[in-house]
Amino acid sequence: MNFIKEIPVDFTNFLLVTVFSLLIGLEQRRRHKDEKPDSLFGMDRTYTFIGILGFTLYIISPSKIWLFGLGAFIISLFLSIYYLKKIENQKMYGITSLVSALITYSLAPLLYTSPIWLTILVVTTVLILTESKEQFKLLSSKFDSDEFTILAKFLAMGGIVLPLLPHDIISDVVPISPFKFWLVVVVVSGVSYLSYLLRKFVFPKSGILITGLLGGLYSSTATTVVLARKSKEPNVAINNVSASILLATAMMFIRIYILILIFNQALGQVLALPFAILVLLTFMVSWSLRKWGKTGQNTEINEHKHKNPLEFKTALLFAFLFVLFAVLTKYVLKNFGANGLDVLSLVVGVTDIDPFLMSLFTGKYQIALPAIANASLIAITSNNIVKLGYALSLGSKPIRKPVILGYSIIIAASIVLIIFI
Repeated sequence: MNFIKEIPVDFTNFLLVTVFSLLIGLEQRRRHKDEKPDSLFGMDRTYTFIGILGFTLYIISPSKIWLFGLGAFIISLFLSIYYLKKIENQKMYGITSLVSALITYSLAPLLYTSPIWLTILVVTTVLILTESKEQFKLLSSKFDSDEFTILAKFLAMGGIVLPLLPHDIISDVVPISPFKFWLVVVVVSGVSYLSYLLRKFVFPKSGILITGLLGGLYSSTATTVVLARKSKEPNVAINNVSASILLATAMMFIRIYILILIFNQALGQVLALPFAILVLLTFMVSWSLRKWGKTGQNTEINEHKHKNPLEFKTALLFAFLFVLFAVLTKYVLKNFGANGLDVLSLVVGVTDIDPFLMSLFTGKYQIALPAIANASLIAITSNNIVKLGYALSLGSKPIRKPVILGYSIIIAASIVLIIFI
């Protein structure tokens, strides 16, 4: 260990610059292996020399960076001449190799002025991005014309609008701050947006089970409707459809608990065991339905496309419902207490429960945490009963028995947890 400590820093950094430069050069050789050697400005050795030159010019006078800057100017001049001739002779316009060379030249000052992990991160990123050209082409082909507009909306919601909002509550009637109100919209939209991206780019032609998993992150109710209708198609695997409907509900439990942990950690501690039981039980029931149910073809579901979760109308509706339920919850608690909240939770289950649940998780109510936990479970259970109704009314006859059995187990377990929570 003492021997390692006595190794000069300059020696260690020289070795690192040489190795990193060589790696970038070797990657360039592999990427251009089918091109004529005289059409390239250099590969492994050239990149290594560029890295060593940057190291040498930097350590000559680290406090006077002008010498290193002069070297960068000269290299940039040579690379520019090469690039112009490349355009003239080959009609090729890519500059990836040139930019990689300049990054290689800059490794030495990066090593001396930053932690070593940052240099490794830069080199790793260069290698990965250079090797991922074809993957990026494939990915970009999946983008719609408005895909970046959707991303820009999300970045604006969370990065521009949110930090500008005040943290003081709006009023006694609306017991939430504009910041907390918009944070809820951003987080819930973000979870739905993640499901949207996975559905569109990772699993564009997903099978029935994947549809249940991803759909539960977005909307378990909408996914149940789609899968129930799918069960009416000929030769469809009824066991997979029924299992997938339960998977969507399991993912709903996970999604809701993540939101609880984000906005109310104390409530998360109270509901940790109930949610763990419900998630595990739902996965077990889903697995059982798939294993022992009526089989058939496990067809893909291509026609089901989630709406963009960042549409203005969608966000506006959620925001309106969130404020409405916050006001309604405070009114019910003030006039009817915890029993009134339980009744409200039962009724709200027939609607989109996310705004109501978020009003419970984020509100400042004069009520004990177990009462809020109880109301949350009641709303979720009520919503599961509604989904059972959708599955029975919209699905085929063969799906009714496994779905009734599966939801009966989940609902019964929920009622037991509500009683003993």
